[in-house]
Amino acid sequence: MKHKVLFVALVIGFLGSSAPAGAQRHGSSSAASGDPMLIPHIAPNAGSKYADYLYGIVKVVNEDQMVLTKTKSGADETYKFNKKTKFICDGKSSSFDSVKLGEAVWVDADEDKKTGDFTARKVVTGVLLMN
Repeated sequence: MKHKVLFVALVIGFLGSSAPAGAQRHGSSSAASGDPMLIPHIAPNAGSKYADYLYGIVKVVNEDQMVLTKTKSGADETYKFNKKTKFICDGKSSSFDSVKLGEAVWVDADEDKKTGDFTARKVVTGVLLMN
């Protein structure tokens, strides 16, 4: 009888302690674990340095602005350039000439509250190193 009670207590204890761990393991998503493919504004290998930047593929670019496709919103987005816009290519200071059609870019931008237009503060292209 004592063995039976001990066995039942062990089984209940084991099931009680393993259920929460199993629920956490099965309840977590890849996005919560930091899978960059499931977080739209972070491209693979962008690193945490660019986590707050907007990501897209260059569809149109000229001296005044660029249009990005494959953005977080799913719609094409336009970013204006001004004299304060900084361009970084392969970790080095560059110019808008470094931005090429079809290239992946990360943009730090400000939104004009009145017009809703975006102005790029920093545009990052090229090879990015993990932090």
